[in-house]
Amino acid sequence: MRRHLLTSTAAMLLAFTGSAFAGMDEAKTFLDKEIGDLSTLTRADQEKEMQWYIDAAKPFAGMEIKVVSETLTTHEYESKVLAKAFTDITGIKVTHDLIGEGDVVEKLQTQMQSGENIYDAYVNDSDLIGTHWRYQQVRNLTDWMAGEGKDVTSPTLDIKDFIGTSFTTAPDKKLYQLPTQQFANLYWFRYDWFNDEKNKADFKAKYGYDLGVPVNWSAYEDIAEFFTGREIDGKKVYGHMDYGKKDPSLGWRFTDAWLSMAGNGDKGLPNGLPVDEWGIKVNEKSQPVGSCVARGGDTNGPAAVYSIAKYLDWLKAYAPPEAQGMTFGEAGPVPAQGNVAQQIFWYTAFTADAVKKGLPVVNEDGTPKWRMAPSPHGVYWKDGMKLGYQDVGSWTLMKSTPEKNAQAAWLYAQFVTSKTVDVKKSHVGLTFIRESTIQDKSFTKRAPELGGLVEFYRSPARVQWSPTGTNVPDYPKLAQLWWQAIGDAAAGSKTPQEAMDSLCAEQEKVLQRLQRAGVQGDIGPNLAEEHDIEYWSKDAAEKGNIAPQLKIENEKEKPLTVNYDELVKSWQK
Repeated sequence: MRRHLLTSTAAMLLAFTGSAFAGMDEAKTFLDKEIGDLSTLTRADQEKEMQWYIDAAKPFAGMEIKVVSETLTTHEYESKVLAKAFTDITGIKVTHDLIGEGDVVEKLQTQMQSGENIYDAYVNDSDLIGTHWRYQQVRNLTDWMAGEGKDVTSPTLDIKDFIGTSFTTAPDKKLYQLPTQQFANLYWFRYDWFNDEKNKADFKAKYGYDLGVPVNWSAYEDIAEFFTGREIDGKKVYGHMDYGKKDPSLGWRFTDAWLSMAGNGDKGLPNGLPVDEWGIKVNEKSQPVGSCVARGGDTNGPAAVYSIAKYLDWLKAYAPPEAQGMTFGEAGPVPAQGNVAQQIFWYTAFTADAVKKGLPVVNEDGTPKWRMAPSPHGVYWKDGMKLGYQDVGSWTLMKSTPEKNAQAAWLYAQFVTSKTVDVKKSHVGLTFIRESTIQDKSFTKRAPELGGLVEFYRSPARVQWSPTGTNVPDYPKLAQLWWQAIGDAAAGSKTPQEAMDSLCAEQEKVLQRLQRAGVQGDIGPNLAEEHDIEYWSKDAAEKGNIAPQLKIENEKEKPLTVNYDELVKSWQK
């Protein structure tokens, strides 16, 4: 009996030490086969970081956790490669589900409303930062890392290295979400066509200025007109691409900062204050006070109406006819098919698919025939405003998740954003989150193949691209209003002014319901009195703000372009 007990004890000890060694064995295999030299850490520091995960995970060995994200290339890599590696190395079994973006928000809303723990962590867009701060149903990570999460917070996490934390920090200065992927919407154009001597000469002869990257919408419009209907390489080409089907994705097209490009809202980075790019105004306590011009907002102001009018004009005049019946997903691959000269609003998440060899837009040596650059701005835009949208998918821990589950999930969230894996992950998905990764020599080498993506993320310009900010008090409720209103304008059943009047009124109904319910406490909506636009424009000017702006009679300003290569050189200086 005694011998049996000794044998069992020895076996248990062997099993325990064996599993510990197996963790590092698995880590070394992962580093050898998957990471190689694609890391900002030395191999010794990679192993040191992996050892920390092995040790920190011991109290959770054998646990099963479930996390969820939308289906993007970056998240597919996390789900299929990194989740398995984390499970093998730590003994914590991770199921990383991939579902549609709308489904992620729906699951999160259900967990907020019911308190039932559906997922142990969510990759949730930082567009919900105003929602999370006001409802206080997610763990703020600043307090979490100093308290319950202290023992499971990596000493090499290096929050300051993340480029998107200003987007996931609320007015209370607390960090609510940890970025795991980012991509901007930029201007995309056929670099080869823009540098063709005949095209350059023809454009100069017709418009009197040089063909180049448009700085403003007037130049974009001229370039769209110039290319539409021309025949290049035996194909009829178009000067613009977009989509117009009445579908939820039409809402993203506009909540994703289209109005800010036109000049809607106030100055301020990462978002306009007191009026943001949605046209929602807040007071000094960050309480939303209105969306319509009548309450000092800008959702239906001249800049917003101008932005919708231009969207409709360009879609009808310069895009392929089928674009009007397309959704976001259907329109996304079209520029890579080779008959579009430029697109004002192109997501860098499409980069990986647009640099595949054999495409009409890729040279034989694998370099792209296209480039990306900062988007042009509209006539209402002023220096100091944001200039576009950046999607920031971020790890989010709900308060309704049991502490131990949240701790295990937090380990996984840090693992997939760690310096050990981030360079490799960024090469797969091209969605940068760390400054150290952006500056890595491997991206200097790869930059010529990526059409300006690396140059943009290394440039000072990138700070003008940001997600939805904290003025939006309930993103899920408010975002769904946009596609219906814009869809009416796209279908021709409402004028741009009527569509935006309807949208701001519907937004204010939501704000009023939240105000009456009092669910967001003293940082929830508190609607202002109504006055005319002249009153609010004067009030804004007296306070050093600009929104809502009065209508500019001549909305066709002097067109301006810049040479792409000179632009990149100016960034590098």
